[in-house]
Amino acid sequence: MQTYHIWTIGCQMNAADSARLGSALEQLGLSAAARPADADVVVLNSCVVRQSAEDKVTGTLNLTQPLRKKRPDSVLALTGCMVGPRTEELRRRFPHVDLFLRPQQFEPLLELVGERLGRDWQGCVGSLAPQQPDVATYVPIIHGCDLMCTFCIIPYRRGRQVSRSVDDIAHEVELLSARGVREVTVLGQTVDAYGHDRDDGHDLADLFARLNDVDGLERIRFLTSHPSYMSRRIIRSVADLPKVCEHINLPVQSGDDDVLQRMRRPYTTAEYRDIISEIRDAIPDVTVSTDIIVGFPGETERQYQNTLQLVNDLRFDKVHGAAYSTRPGTIAARTMDDDVAPDEKQRRLKGLETLQESILTGINAAYLDDTVPVLAENRKRGRWTGRTRGNKLVYFDIPDDAAPGDDLAGRLLNVRITRTGPWSLSGVMA
Repeated sequence: MQTYHIWTIGCQMNAADSARLGSALEQLGLSAAARPADADVVVLNSCVVRQSAEDKVTGTLNLTQPLRKKRPDSVLALTGCMVGPRTEELRRRFPHVDLFLRPQQFEPLLELVGERLGRDWQGCVGSLAPQQPDVATYVPIIHGCDLMCTFCIIPYRRGRQVSRSVDDIAHEVELLSARGVREVTVLGQTVDAYGHDRDDGHDLADLFARLNDVDGLERIRFLTSHPSYMSRRIIRSVADLPKVCEHINLPVQSGDDDVLQRMRRPYTTAEYRDIISEIRDAIPDVTVSTDIIVGFPGETERQYQNTLQLVNDLRFDKVHGAAYSTRPGTIAARTMDDDVAPDEKQRRLKGLETLQESILTGINAAYLDDTVPVLAENRKRGRWTGRTRGNKLVYFDIPDDAAPGDDLAGRLLNVRITRTGPWSLSGVMA
């Protein structure tokens, strides 16, 4: 047993989980394989937030059947949000899978691999910080969620809210910085609820203050926030701490109060608008993104138009839009009729996307001819990519007199913006 391959779909938390599991397997002596067919250990990290994601997971699981026949001694594991506390149905559907692991439940796999290798995995595996991390890396700080939004399966899969200690997180970020990381994004399903389940009195603002002092670290981001937990202390820390980026993702989910009530979102649109106003007053250069679901059970055309009006009024820098997808086991699936037709959901989603494209075209046009600091992350098709502090994606070229082979990854560079669009900016290194 020498190699592993991890296939990942879904959110940033899944990406972070996969990186951490890969770190553990590498500490046991395995190396990454580019293809499942070449791996002794294959892990599928699943997502079921939308039906389309679940369908991709199911299709990939079916494709692994012939691989198991060719390599019967290999290990196949399924993890992520497809795996809940009860696995009988999954075992019936996918009998060729060896292990079903709930999110972050790495131990059964590590124990099996350790047994095959004749090693004590607990003695081999230390910090799960990635061994060879990207310049910009995710760090989970709070697992699970205590909120029970009617549309969401996450609490049933990831469990109750559990925050790591500030010291534990800071130690990991210090390791990452020593390994070349220049930007961390701290993650949680409700990241601004960080610390509320602990007795030490620390919250997200305290964590920001601690991470702001980590040598070598340039930037700190955070995902995903909830309006109920967006406190003045957090807003103030984003405004005051130099390494915390001026970007806040704050999902609203709907622009109609009746829909929000059916979603069990404990705020009104007026309260949400007040929070956005407070954020923008305290952080003048802030960029704000949000999540919106259209076609939720019972959503009328008027309620949908209320959502469009909120988006038009607040002019977000990004909207993550989605058509409602019934998730078995959720409150909505158990108690509400999915009564908005699929074609109508897609029409509403298209309308939301068209509006947001128009808004973003205007917002981003203001960057033309500006020079902005960009953290270079990687090179794609001959051009470098990176992001501004406000999370704007930038493609940029290097000047003709610069050495083309220079590795710019991890460097903060000034980039003059020469072209703008709704989804990205383009420029040249100044």
